[in-house]
Amino acid sequence: MAGTVLVTGGTGYIGGEIIKQLLAKGWTVHTTVRNKAKSEAMLQTRFGRPGDALKVFQADLMSDDGWADANAGCTHVCHVASPIAASTPKDENEMIVPAREGTLRALRFAKAAGVKRFVQTSSMAAVAYGRSEKDYTVDESDWTDITHPDVYPYVKSKTIAERAARDWVKAEGGDMEFVSVNPSMVLGPVDSGDFSASVEAIKQLLDGSMPMAPDLGFAVVDTRDVAALHVQCLEEPGLAGERFLAAGRFMKMIEVGAALRAGLPPGHSKKVPTKIMPNWMVSILSIFNAGVRSIKSELGKSRHVDRSHAEKRLGWKTRPEEESIVDCGKSLIEHGVVKV
Repeated sequence: MAGTVLVTGGTGYIGGEIIKQLLAKGWTVHTTVRNKAKSEAMLQTRFGRPGDALKVFQADLMSDDGWADANAGCTHVCHVASPIAASTPKDENEMIVPAREGTLRALRFAKAAGVKRFVQTSSMAAVAYGRSEKDYTVDESDWTDITHPDVYPYVKSKTIAERAARDWVKAEGGDMEFVSVNPSMVLGPVDSGDFSASVEAIKQLLDGSMPMAPDLGFAVVDTRDVAALHVQCLEEPGLAGERFLAAGRFMKMIEVGAALRAGLPPGHSKKVPTKIMPNWMVSILSIFNAGVRSIKSELGKSRHVDRSHAEKRLGWKTRPEEESIVDCGKSLIEHGVVKV
């Protein structure tokens, strides 16, 4: 199956890999970027010159401009674009409003264009947070409790955006099918020095800016596997209303560091921490660092993911987490992001 699909956020880490896989399968791809002039060089480096198979449109999550043109002629939409900040904003609405309104805007224009299926890139942030337990497992039926005191703006924004999308589709979507994909911590190779915030942890482990590993972790998944799941959600019939968790094994930061040391040459991994940072030290650092403060509530938690629904319904598989971690580290070094 191949048609014409709009992939929003084409310069992003996940969006770019989705486009690469769709082009390889013969799809015609439209993509949106915030600044077309600034994005041209990056897109050319990433995709070469695919000719009419890839068309680029300028559109912003908070403006109607460009969205009708981007959707014109599309049968499918893969909505990946969403705000993410390197640090926690003072006003949570700086993240929540663009995430919610951008998703609703993409849905409205998709329906107006006659799109048949809309796949939203949501997040494990909408599934696994807002709980007081230290160790638990979630599946696609779970939702984050945004009233929990430990829920921070990014987590809240992803939860609100997916709930808003599902409510809108139920009330206004008509025959348009909606599917969500909820990735965990996305790693794997990067193809430039402009990469996702999820890769920042690998960079910090390698460059020495994380001399000890805090007692926290994430379920790890490869960007290539996440993209493949999106493509399956675009192509597989009968998925209306489905929700698929894209996640692998939960790994603490100290385990991620061990994977880097085992898979990279000693000279490339010499700064990777071998000790766990005491929680009291994290508490002290959080007084001076807003980024540390935002993850303080994560200490000691283990959020495991039951991804069996994606495996049984779509046959989706992931590569070993260690491969994703090492490939990520290698590419950061190759692109000069990390100096060794």
